[in-house]
Amino acid sequence: MNKNDTALLSILIQDARASFADIARKLNISRAHARSRVNALVDEGVIEKFTAVVNPEKLGKVISTFIDLKVVPQHIEAVAEELAAKQEVVSLYIMSDLRSLHIHTLTDSHEAFDKFSKDFLLGRKEVISVECGSLLKRVKHRRGGARL
Repeated sequence: MNKNDTALLSILIQDARASFADIARKLNISRAHARSRVNALVDEGVIEKFTAVVNPEKLGKVISTFIDLKVVPQHIEAVAEELAAKQEVVSLYIMSDLRSLHIHTLTDSHEAFDKFSKDFLLGRKEVISVECGSLLKRVKHRRGGARL
């Protein structure tokens, strides 16, 4: 990775549909070199995939909730896999204490989140505790991916 690769990644993070010609123009390199570098970064696994960022509110998913779930350590993987498969869960992380899951859900109403929590979180013997809060306002977010 060099300075041009970092700049190239920043362009693709902002717009995964940027053409090789656009990238080349912005970096003052040839189209062939831009294509070659993008392909190399894909082959090296630096770029895992090209994707679209979807505005959940436009899809009616207006309730954004963050959940910190403490789970009996022996069950962390199974609970994580089960929850990750639910459509309401948009991201899920196993934390370094190996008993906590940090989960982000999107639902279309508080009632839908209540149903999700009753169906999949509450009353489970593997769950030690649940803390959650709904998003009030985004101040800084990584829409479009990480900033380099």
